[in-house]
Amino acid sequence: MIYDMWCELIDRFSNIKLDEYVVMPNHMHGIIYIVGAPLVGAPTGTGNAVRAGTRPAPTLGSIIGAFKSITTNKYIENIHGNKWPKFYGKLWQRNYFERVIRDERELNAMREYILNNPAQWAFDSENPKNFPHS
Repeated sequence: MIYDMWCELIDRFSNIKLDEYVVMPNHMHGIIYIVGAPLVGAPTGTGNAVRAGTRPAPTLGSIIGAFKSITTNKYIENIHGNKWPKFYGKLWQRNYFERVIRDERELNAMREYILNNPAQWAFDSENPKNFPHS
């Protein structure tokens, strides 16, 4: 479900592109491009400033907020309709970690980190298989 909702973000936000991503048992990683967003007040070369349109590009916060809301609602639907396990408190943590990728080297490093992340799950302190059994 998380995978599907992530992929559907491009239908909700027409000026984003999704790059590498991975859904893990307790978190996810993904790269989002926000495309076609003019810089407000940036020079156009003619001495005129570019003005923001009536529908400026979404912020990363609004994209992640929508994603968390959509997935939470979808999960709750499946609790009732498909007997998925209930969750207590919040499905998602309050915040998220973001990083601006500034060049091709950083982009490739982030892609590699994302692609290799599942192999690290076996060593993750939050993996239930790593909890001491009582």
